[in-house]
Amino acid sequence: MKKYLVIGNPIKHSLSPKLHNFWMKENNINANYEKKIMNNDELKNLILKVKNEEINGINVTVPFKKTIIPFIDILSDEAQKTQSVNTVYLHNGKTVGHNTDIDGFMMSVKNSKFNIDGKKIFILGAGGVVSSLVYALKKMKASNVIISNRTQTKAEDLKNLFNDIEVLKWGNIPNFDMIINATSLGLDPKDRIDLDFSMVGKDKFFYDVIYNPIQTNFLKEGEKLGHKTENGKMMFIYQASLSFKVWHGIQPQINKETINLLDQ
Repeated sequence: MKKYLVIGNPIKHSLSPKLHNFWMKENNINANYEKKIMNNDELKNLILKVKNEEINGINVTVPFKKTIIPFIDILSDEAQKTQSVNTVYLHNGKTVGHNTDIDGFMMSVKNSKFNIDGKKIFILGAGGVVSSLVYALKKMKASNVIISNRTQTKAEDLKNLFNDIEVLKWGNIPNFDMIINATSLGLDPKDRIDLDFSMVGKDKFFYDVIYNPIQTNFLKEGEKLGHKTENGKMMFIYQASLSFKVWHGIQPQINKETINLLDQ
């Protein structure tokens, strides 16, 4: 039986095993997918297990999307350009780090019927997924990408990859068309983002990359103020389907049953 993992810290919230095991059963694949909490000092040994075919594939989430890179042999073009890995597999005896977050995000925005072209996008956070969001937003022709993070130096570091982004001090809110919460604030239902959105104007799009819980306080606030809101569920499903295809060579079905599976 083949073995797949999602690693992170925290990892309790992840619904990846539920989704991947459902698709594997649906496609008669003899494999199992589990979640595992990890520390940085365990990454090297984990990648060796992929090389030795003890583990057949890994999904990578917070906070390891960048820190896992030094232990991987080859990066795909997407992973190289974003310096972010969320999918690991073995190819011709070499471990490969790939990024399905970019296309997962683009597909979810397309699904939401929001047109990024010419829009100003404000991102909260500077963690592992943010470089993927910026890369995707540029592909979708956003006019301006502004980033704010509680630790400003982390946001400034992203300028090494994308020199035309704007970095704003935490607490300042610019004019925007779409705001993305890419922080971990919201994984705990009690979490609140200490920003006042009451004066941002009308018809904005509040997007949260968090999908569990279904509605963070950030999204509740956006909804209360009358804005369009969306959680990260479709991004999560799309990026997972792309990882699944990389590993198994099969494009899994995304239908109502798949989507409803994550609401249970």
